Parts: sequence; C-alpha cells; structure tokens
Amino acid sequence: MIDQVQVNFNPNQLVILNLCLAFIMFGVALDLRLSNFRLLIRQPKAAFVGLSSQLLLLPLLTLVLIFLFQPPASIALGMLLVSVCPGGNVSNFAVHLAGANVALSVLLTTVSTLLATLSTPLLFTLLTRWVPGGKAFQQALQVPVFDMVSTIVQLILLPLCVGMFIGQRFPTFTQRIRKPVRALSLLIFGGFVVIAISANFTNIKDYLHLIFLIVLVHNALALFGGYIFARLNKLSAYDARAIALETGIQNSGLALIIIFNFYNGLGGMAMIAAWWGVWHLLSASAMAFLWNQRKLTQAPSQS
Repeated sequence: MIDQVQVNFNPNQLVILNLCLAFIMFGVALDLRLSNFRLLIRQPKAAFVGLSSQLLLLPLLTLVLIFLFQPPASIALGMLLVSVCPGGNVSNFAVHLAGANVALSVLLTTVSTLLATLSTPLLFTLLTRWVPGGKAFQQALQVPVFDMVSTIVQLILLPLCVGMFIGQRFPTFTQRIRKPVRALSLLIFGGFVVIAISANFTNIKDYLHLIFLIVLVHNALALFGGYIFARLNKLSAYDARAIALETGIQNSGLALIIIFNFYNGLGGMAMIAAWWGVWHLLSASAMAFLWNQRKLTQAPSQS
C-alpha cells in the first residue's frame, strides 16, 4: 500500500528553498577565513576520511541494514538512494552550530555534490543488485551535470565567497550582523522541519509507522558511524563532529527529484526520502545543540 502514496513535493519550490539555504551558507561563511582551507590542502587526511565515510561507509551500512530489516524493495531502494546522494547543504550550518570544522564541512559538501554527477548513479546502479527485489525497479539513472554545477554555485560557492569577503573586509559590520544572521538562520532551519511535516502530514500520520524505526536507525548509523570512523582514523573530535554531521545529513531533496523523474514518485522510495529529509534535520540539530554545549578547542587534526 505504501507504493500508492503521493508525496507532496513541488520541484518548483526548490528556488525558494535554495535561496534560504544560500542565506544559511552566507551566515556560516562570515566566520570562515582562507587559512581554514589552506590547512585542509596541506593536511588532506580529514577530507579523504570524510569522503570515504559518505561515499563508501554509509552505502555499505545501508546494505547491512537492509539485510537485517528486510523491508519491501521500494523502501530498501529509497534507503539506498538516500545513502548515495551527496551531503546536504544544511550540514554546513549544523557543523557551525556544533562548533566543529566548518571549512572541512564545506569542502566535503562541495566535493561530494560535484562527484554526485558520477557517484550517485554509479553507486546506485551497482548496489541495487544487492537489494532483494531491487532489479524489478531499476531504471537508467542520470544526474544532469549542469544542474549540479548550478547547485554548487548558488548554494555554496557564491554565498561562501560573499560571506568570507564581508567577514574579512568589514569586521565591524560583520560583528553587528552576526547575531541577527544566526538567529534568522535558526528560524529558517526550524522552518524547514515545520513546512516538510505540514505538507505531508496526512501521509506521515498514515504511513509513518512503516518507516519511522528504519529511518531512525539508518540515520543514527550514519551519524555515529561517521563519528566512530573518523576517530578510528585518528582524527580529532573537531574533525569527527563535522564528518559525523556530513554523513548524517544527506541531500534528500535530490533523492526526491530523482524519484519523481525516474520512478514516478514510487511511494516507498518517496516516503523514505521525504521522512529522511525531516528526520535528519531533527537529529542533526539535536546533535549540534548537544555538541554546542560541549565546546572544543578548535585545533585541526594532525595528518
């Protein structure tokens, strides 16, 4: 029955959503300096571990979870698709809120989104064969290169450059706007959750019991798996927090667009992607606020 669900998602609203996310990115960039990125170039270990966590660890953990829970094929494919999508842009704000390595977070979001042009269709196609019943739903999957580049420019590169420029050249002005920008960013962040829930309230009420536990466990595996993976690779907690949130916040909006374009909005897949989009905001914000209370000395990891 879940495959008959019609998820309320209007791709035309992505323009407004993108502008909101760009503003959040601008607020994060006010505290960034070029020295943060130079350090990552000199010490690339954290970036390599972070990308490995997103592109390899999470899809593998997802397959393990699918074998343990044995969900219907459409739900399993939704889980797999979310796991091979790039990191969500809201992760940069969550990492900022957590007092972790924002420069690393921005780098991981940017690189994973660029790589998604190849990695998302390739990994999804390769791993679908391991999903019981998945081949019956398999489609040719292509992610438009121009759309990906456009997303990077408007959501990350442009607001990042503007925010860093203002923060560097106008420190007094930056000091004045920092708190209002952060407050408005928090309001937008919370608004994502409210809008996502209200738009699909009926579907969530009727079908949430079918996917709630599996999304909770899936997202928890992503968050804690990313953190543990980073620590096992001898990265600092400062870097590990960023990698955990990058792994736990996936671009479920991209997953929904793919589902509507290639799978006719298949209910099981769409519900997983839609609820993941709500839940990862809740879980990541809770994790970020918790870590915000446990301040770290912002020292980069040693590679």
